[in-house]
Amino acid sequence: MPSQHFRRRGIAVLAGRFGGAVLLVSVASAAAFAQSPPATEAQPEPSVSLDLDVTARQLDVARNQIQPRLGASTYEFRRQTIEQQPQGDNAPLNQVLLQAPGVAQDSFGQLHVRGDHANLQFRLNGVQLPEGINVFGQAVETRLANSIALITGALPAQYGFRTAGIIDIQTKTGTLDPGGSVSMYGGSHEWVQPSFEWGGRVGQLDYFVTGEYLHNTIGIENPTSSYHPIHDETDQYRGFAYLSGIIDPTARLTGIFGTSRSQYQIPNTPGLSPGLGLTVNGINDFSAAALNENQRQITHYGIAALQEKLGPMDFQWSAFQRYSSVYFTPDPLGDLLFNGIAQTAYRRSIASGTQFDGSYQLSPDHTLRAGYFLQGERSTSSTSSLVLPTDETGAQTSDQPINILDSTGKTGWLGGVYAQDEWKIWPTVTLNFGARFDEVSAFTHESQLSPRVNIVWQPTSATTIHAGYARYFTPPPFELVAPTTIQLFANTTAAPAVTQDDTVRAERSHYFDVGATQIVLPGLKLGADTYYKMAKNLIDEGQFGAPIILTPFNYQRGYAVGAELTASYDIDNWSLYGNFAVSQAEGKNIVSGQFNFAPDELDYIATHFIHLDHDQTYTGSGGVAYTIPWTKTRLSASVIFGSGLRSSTAGVPNGASLPDYEQVNLSIVQKVETGIFKGLELRLDVVNLLDQKYEIRNGTGVGVGAPQFGPRRAIFAGLTQRF
Repeated sequence: MPSQHFRRRGIAVLAGRFGGAVLLVSVASAAAFAQSPPATEAQPEPSVSLDLDVTARQLDVARNQIQPRLGASTYEFRRQTIEQQPQGDNAPLNQVLLQAPGVAQDSFGQLHVRGDHANLQFRLNGVQLPEGINVFGQAVETRLANSIALITGALPAQYGFRTAGIIDIQTKTGTLDPGGSVSMYGGSHEWVQPSFEWGGRVGQLDYFVTGEYLHNTIGIENPTSSYHPIHDETDQYRGFAYLSGIIDPTARLTGIFGTSRSQYQIPNTPGLSPGLGLTVNGINDFSAAALNENQRQITHYGIAALQEKLGPMDFQWSAFQRYSSVYFTPDPLGDLLFNGIAQTAYRRSIASGTQFDGSYQLSPDHTLRAGYFLQGERSTSSTSSLVLPTDETGAQTSDQPINILDSTGKTGWLGGVYAQDEWKIWPTVTLNFGARFDEVSAFTHESQLSPRVNIVWQPTSATTIHAGYARYFTPPPFELVAPTTIQLFANTTAAPAVTQDDTVRAERSHYFDVGATQIVLPGLKLGADTYYKMAKNLIDEGQFGAPIILTPFNYQRGYAVGAELTASYDIDNWSLYGNFAVSQAEGKNIVSGQFNFAPDELDYIATHFIHLDHDQTYTGSGGVAYTIPWTKTRLSASVIFGSGLRSSTAGVPNGASLPDYEQVNLSIVQKVETGIFKGLELRLDVVNLLDQKYEIRNGTGVGVGAPQFGPRRAIFAGLTQRF
């Protein structure tokens, strides 16, 4: 009886959650099976297949119920939405997320959500993926996702540590996406991107695999507005595998594996000359266009998860491991002349841990949830720095470089536990309250008890109002903290003007969020959300030096405030959406890693609130897609808009905003019913249709390393054979 009750209840929930789509599929499958010839002993597969399909979907629903998004602000990209975006699955994941409200783009593929620097948490099927060192490497492919949700605001207690935004990815599976495809995509900038995917089921084993290779000549944002950047080739390899076995109607075991390896050339800015007045081995001039800097990034990750549905109790236990490394090689002569240091940098991090999330329906009005997260991480850093000797006044004393070796290694721990109660006070009002306790033991040793409360009121079936408060505890990214032995660089061209180097600490903040959604007409949905964050030891990150490795630091005090508006309309063959956000994020008094900054910057920021370098006042996105019924041709367009990130002016760090920009992308996709396998799909994409030249960065600002420009107009074509 419990198993039968579970199946009926699971299908009912699916019908409610997905508009009955899954239920209709199951009914259609059942009807088709009923009309087929009677099964013989040699043909038992249809009945087994139907049971496994239903069980897999029931377990998917149960997994989502373990970790609800109650009270948080959620923006979701379903599979159809992803495919409708220009470039589709060929687009980097960060480009897809730029279409969500309040998401601002930055250099090296970074994203800023609601005025935070990074602080994003990635989850695969509910399991938190440990963050890596990589900056502009995309370790996760867009094509592996069945859906992508950005969860922000006052988060329930199960979300900890990285809380600016939860990137919750539900992966494709062999049950949901049987069959496969091979694709070839390419175009401007020598873009070549072959890929494949394949999924299915063998008995009780569900599998899905995908992989891609990418080569182009615009791997990192161009530091100039020219169409062809200098020295900017990239080669990238990515792979992903999903394996899941249904043990019985209430349990399954899942394995997830991914890998990414990327090689980048660091692009050059022509026309510059060394300005430090240095001489190396008798040479005092160097062409900036001839610099040869390179960076390699590697990420591997693996997850094993056991999910159980035992009557009123659901839980998922998982174990995970992630390897991440960065290796930067300089131009020995050029970097010395331009920067006074040529540093070969290697950074590696290996993280392992476990996660548990469970729920128990105590009564129709109360659902209890609890869980934990525990991670151990070993981080190592090794640098070899060529510098020139100087006297106490800073004057060069020899043109013969000396080599300084600096290596560190440390093991850190991160752990948290939580408990919460989802209480349906009235049929239209739900209260979710709880708390989590988090502790970090690494370069800093801190802990915090963080209460959380969310209330959701649904006065009508078309109106939902939510409000919440969350106390957040955000440790600095352990893998990015690598203390520099400042004394080693005394009396060299790499000696900092400031020698203070306080340890970066965990950020502690209070977060308030209020929002509402309204279904105005069938298919038309509007939303509004406001937020306010007060932070102590606010964490920011900057690039200091030639290696593209970010370093975290703290502002003693900080805040972020903003509002978001969203709209979407889906009817017949049309799909439209639009988002607009306004925000402001500021900090005061830098209290860690001070040696990375100039004395005048530190003095000004010590007594003034300044805009964070990634603060963008206005951010917008929108899109439209239309499928011509009689030809099955899909036309789509998307746009992103920004008022510009910050730049520094004379005497005021981050005192100005870069010019506003917009980028329009177009796409045409044609399905060809050839009768071969499942048919062909042809696509044509245009990125930055208007060929607008715009700066993401101009090379100034607190923690900003170099200028970067947005992409110029590019044309791509692709062919996909499905089978």
